[in-house]
Amino acid sequence: MSWPTRLRESGEDPDPRFSFANERTFLAWIRTALALLAGGIGLEAFAPPLAIPGARQVIAALLVLAGVTTSALAFRRWLRSEAAMRDHRPLPPPRVAPWLSYGVAVLALAVFVLVMVANL
Repeated sequence: MSWPTRLRESGEDPDPRFSFANERTFLAWIRTALALLAGGIGLEAFAPPLAIPGARQVIAALLVLAGVTTSALAFRRWLRSEAAMRDHRPLPPPRVAPWLSYGVAVLALAVFVLVMVANL
């Protein structure tokens, strides 16, 4: 049985405005994933060497992995939210959001520090 059939088996169709809002949120997560992927690729391709050899590659790989993870979890979040709306339950919290926000902040700080140290 396909996932759309399983989704529609429980509850009732939510107001289309809420489904469209859920879809827009999904697309925002996908845009974030694409930005992380582009950031990782751009860092590896265009950034100057950092203070620690290999640090640029590690940070670029972490950005790409964050993009892959965000993309993979975006659909799961959409599906859980849609199911909750169908069953008149509260929407689930975005579990990946804290990891994503803190992770990007740590990586950005690491790049900043490594660039500054390399330019001293």
